[in-house]
Amino acid sequence: METRKLGGLSVSAVGLGCMGMSEFYGNGDDKESVDVIHRALDLGVTFLDTADMYGVGRNEELVGRAIKNRRDGVVLATKFGNVRGPKGERLGINGRPDYVRQACDASLKRLGVEVIDLYYQHRVDPNVPIAETVGAMGELVRAGKVHYLGLSEAGPETIRRAHREHPITALQTEYSLWSRDPEDELLSVCRELGIGFVPYSPLGRGFLTGRFKSAADLPDDDFRKGSPRFSAENFDENLKLVSVVESIAKRHDAKASQVALAWVMAQGDDIVPIPGTKRIRYLEENVEGASLTLSKTDLEELDAAFPKDAAAGTRYPEAGMKAVNL
Repeated sequence: METRKLGGLSVSAVGLGCMGMSEFYGNGDDKESVDVIHRALDLGVTFLDTADMYGVGRNEELVGRAIKNRRDGVVLATKFGNVRGPKGERLGINGRPDYVRQACDASLKRLGVEVIDLYYQHRVDPNVPIAETVGAMGELVRAGKVHYLGLSEAGPETIRRAHREHPITALQTEYSLWSRDPEDELLSVCRELGIGFVPYSPLGRGFLTGRFKSAADLPDDDFRKGSPRFSAENFDENLKLVSVVESIAKRHDAKASQVALAWVMAQGDDIVPIPGTKRIRYLEENVEGASLTLSKTDLEELDAAFPKDAAAGTRYPEAGMKAVNL
């Protein structure tokens, strides 16, 4: 597995998003999820991504169990800021310094580790100056509880203010063929400041894999049921885009998912996508896709088929969109 740099942090060129193992994408199986994580490590995937809100802490506990005897081979990333109650209820965003310290200690305990390699603020708290939040995160670095700091779904000016307070190593934001907003300004700001870029949902939440042929294909407990892009009125329009990815995949005797992932990785060697899965089969496809090289013609065809705003519908419902790019 090739390695890439996120600021001063060296990670595998593709990571593993662990969110869906515990929530959001239908029922999961903890034993199978642990097997997926172990298989990922065996294949050279060192970069694991979780958050305290995934499964209301259960995902961190799962990842902690999976890496218990393999900690030295893992670059562990987790996040704080999206607050949830014990029953999963959403309680808002919290970036207050006292909460930063509290959340970190709780994550360390759930993960069963002494230090977090990359600690992100999951969403920016509009009611707390970013310098105060990042200042508290910097205290965690000085205390030896965290190695590097990151932000998720932060806007350009927020990133600049945060980076002045303490060096930011990575920005995590949705980025894929059908979510190209970061190209407007975020990527250039990150490159100016030496910040690595971590795309989540690089496969369009699974849509770009071609697995789904109608909105009815999603299980009832799948959060994508409420996503505008997966809605009945937008589904067929977005499905037309996937046909282009599938046609290019046929040229390479590859999967559509591998082409979509290869496109993201071709946008710069400072980009480390974290496709999520809870199945070994899809994990192995993603790892294989990380070594797929698209031709100039392939890239031009994809760019032409997927201009900005090509996808029908926003990537989150209205409430979710209000919390991004702050």
